[in-house]
Amino acid sequence: MPLQGKHILLIITGGIAAYKTNMLVRDFVKKGAQVRIVATPSSAQFVSFATLATLSGNEVLSEFWTNHQTWNNHVDLALWADLILIAPCTANTLGKLTHGLCDNLATTVYMSAKCPVFIAPAMDLDMYAHPTTKQNLEKAQAFGHTIIPAEFGALASGLEGQGRMAEPETIARMVSEHFQTTQVSHFWKNKKVLITAGPTYEAIDPVRFIGNHSSGKMGYAIAEEAAKRGAEVILISGPSSLSVRHSNITLRRVVSAKEMHDEVFQHYASAQIAIASAAVADYAPKTIAKEKIKKNENNLVIELVKNPDILKAMGDQKKDHFLVGFALETQNEEENAKDKLKRKNLDLIVLNSLKDPGAGFQNSTNKIKIISPDQTLDFPLKSKTDVAKDLLDTIEAKASK
Repeated sequence: MPLQGKHILLIITGGIAAYKTNMLVRDFVKKGAQVRIVATPSSAQFVSFATLATLSGNEVLSEFWTNHQTWNNHVDLALWADLILIAPCTANTLGKLTHGLCDNLATTVYMSAKCPVFIAPAMDLDMYAHPTTKQNLEKAQAFGHTIIPAEFGALASGLEGQGRMAEPETIARMVSEHFQTTQVSHFWKNKKVLITAGPTYEAIDPVRFIGNHSSGKMGYAIAEEAAKRGAEVILISGPSSLSVRHSNITLRRVVSAKEMHDEVFQHYASAQIAIASAAVADYAPKTIAKEKIKKNENNLVIELVKNPDILKAMGDQKKDHFLVGFALETQNEEENAKDKLKRKNLDLIVLNSLKDPGAGFQNSTNKIKIISPDQTLDFPLKSKTDVAKDLLDTIEAKASK
């Protein structure tokens, strides 16, 4: 059973859908999971803490102190969990999660998490459809969290539409499937995986730089998935607002292409798999002004010099590595990607086109082709989390031959 012995920390917030958590807890326990519950004070208006404590076998925690004597350590709670499930997640709590606000035990536990986080939103249909809610859900997904979409049906307001929390059976199934698909793989266990992510910024002066629109979302998603599968991950990231959650990931932050090159070759020799998803600037200013350049002339000429080709150097130094590159193209996409695959001595190249809606920089989705010397695999538009799974499945299949 996939839930046998798993530690599930359920965070319950103050919405009417909280009543469904009784069935959810009972189902998790029946399937062998250990369940601990952190609830916001307002959730007590919708569900009985005594009932939940009986079903889970553990006291429901709602405040930092129990009876002004026992400190409920948010860090210990977060580290105990194999998975954190926030159900129901109200619009208010969702906003707190995505903006780093922790004013209660539940949100502080969330901010301390290093495990996967599942979010089951629940609110009235107009609130669920509001642009702020959509942005917050997208932001949570960009953090690597799994969103369990709200379902259509009758709502507490008397209206009908999308906003009701997914049924306990649906949530339990998704949590079970997570543990089925993220068991440590013998292939990935103890393998060292080197991943590059994000853009590089090439300084013009102390204020300005040359860069691109890469957010790093794809590389961070790959790193999280590889870590879940048991790999030891070195993630070398250019400037990005993203952070890592899994303890198997060591994050090295850099700024320029030269810094990324030097950091890559600190780790490349000891890696078995390398995935270069970073959008590295091809050129950098020849001279970096020591002071801010003033607007004295109508035209400004900046002489650029070529940056080191990190991926080409990795291909040239490849020994027993399995090497994966990325290609973002706007024309002759497949032809250019296959040329890059051969020229840079890669085992696989991941092609995405800026012509495909939902693909490319900044998005939480991507549409890719994975090209090897003997095969091209075409995938539909998916979340970058699912794209990462497809890529790692392909690497495992190819490298195991």
